[in-house]
Amino acid sequence: MSHIAEAARRRTFAIISHPDAGKTTLTENLLLAGGAIRAAGEVAARGAQRRTRSDWMKIERDRGISVSASVMTFEYSDLVFNLLDTPGHEDFSEDTYRTLTAADCAVMVLDAAKGIEPQTLKLFEVCRMRDIPIITFINKMDREALEPIELLDEVQDKLQLDTAPLYWPAASGQRFAGMKDLTTGEFCQFDRRPGEPPHIGPATRIPGSDEDLIGKLDDHVYAELVEGVEMVTGLLPKFDEEAFKAGNMTPVVFGSALRHFGVAELLNTLRDFAPAPRVQKAERKGQVISVQPSDSDVSGFVFKIQANMDPNHRDRVAFLRLCSGEFKRGMRLKSATGKQLNIHNPLMFLAQDREIAETAYAGDVIGVPNHGQLRVGDSLSESGEIQFAGIPNFAPELLRRARVKDPMKAKHLRKALESLAEEGVTQLFKPAIGSDMIVGAVGQLQFEVMIERVAAEYGLEVVFEMAPYNVARWMACDDPAKLEEFLDRNKSASGTDLDGAPVYLAKNAWDVGYAQEKNPSIRFTATKERSL
Repeated sequence: MSHIAEAARRRTFAIISHPDAGKTTLTENLLLAGGAIRAAGEVAARGAQRRTRSDWMKIERDRGISVSASVMTFEYSDLVFNLLDTPGHEDFSEDTYRTLTAADCAVMVLDAAKGIEPQTLKLFEVCRMRDIPIITFINKMDREALEPIELLDEVQDKLQLDTAPLYWPAASGQRFAGMKDLTTGEFCQFDRRPGEPPHIGPATRIPGSDEDLIGKLDDHVYAELVEGVEMVTGLLPKFDEEAFKAGNMTPVVFGSALRHFGVAELLNTLRDFAPAPRVQKAERKGQVISVQPSDSDVSGFVFKIQANMDPNHRDRVAFLRLCSGEFKRGMRLKSATGKQLNIHNPLMFLAQDREIAETAYAGDVIGVPNHGQLRVGDSLSESGEIQFAGIPNFAPELLRRARVKDPMKAKHLRKALESLAEEGVTQLFKPAIGSDMIVGAVGQLQFEVMIERVAAEYGLEVVFEMAPYNVARWMACDDPAKLEEFLDRNKSASGTDLDGAPVYLAKNAWDVGYAQEKNPSIRFTATKERSL
């Protein structure tokens, strides 16, 4: 099969949600429905049962949250799905943003009792910025829920997104009986079997005519279903695939990920409507170009670095989203900055389980083991001439001074913090004066994760203390001499980031404003990116 046909088989999607909406449960059950794993929490790989929960860090298992993006690849209905599981916690929103740059589609998971929550709104805005089509999965219908039409109205009002339900639920909570397929007219029956494992696979379907449903459903539930279907088919627009792919409409599926109901229907919706790999904007020799999945030149970009997925080996893997061509094991790729890599052991993922990839195509995500040559935002191609639009760094909300309890291990701590900062989840700043290590993060939970990972992976006890700075801004100037002069005059408030880029370290936002006012030729920015 040609690389063009193989690329057309790829469906690369991310799952976004507010914490506790059921994203990790849905992720695992999508893998079950797709046949990638045989039982929740396990995978059949090379004949051995191995653990495959997408939450693989100890802190994730202890707290029941996702703080690291994972990639899982599986085949279903002659398509290859690349599922990008993102952190749900808002403290890790930067990692989520970067992961979404690699997705062609997103599944938005809503808690049926809560609707759209703040983190959902933030993640949706990221999808909107990148015109990523969204499929909505309204979860936890087997618990007491808001009225379905109320949930759809909220999506329309808060997200300015037309809703087109493909199914309509029959009640919720203890009365939840299933949902009607609005395309076929069939009724998908919810089997409540207390104490028994949930049914894996598509729901049992029965004809949706009056004579078939009367007697099988409670009279009140049946009446509500008929009324709801009449209302929704009369008031809401029919699903329009073009409007969906343009990011203006979302198809809606209802269900319960925990009971595995609606999961197969969601997977079939992805199969039928999720877009194949999209055209990517890039730059070649100063010219803006469009990279087509059908292009023969292999190209891709690094959207994530993960260190120490295997604590027994100091491994460091770059997640490369392929955008064109047919990648083959052993291929030599070049970055736009001139780095060359011979990729002998490219990885395909099922959470932390991996195998060597002999070939890969546009839409696939492969892991590239490396020893620090690759960074988030790097572009790779056979020609070395392609530079994809950059993935931004955001100014941290919190700054803390890092100190190791054993002063003799300060150098080891710096190496550990640099390695973790290269993953792009936290940032490391070095003030111009002194030997302080200043770590920047979006939220407090990131520091807790750092403490655990530094202890587990490097055997060091790190303490994060209040720093003399509260604000970090990157600096740029068209006149290098003026920037150098400013840095010389403000050594106590300046430093560099992991890349050596100049950073202004201020006590508060007022200091930044004052410095900007007195130095109009210097730009103080809250993001660092390479845009086209």
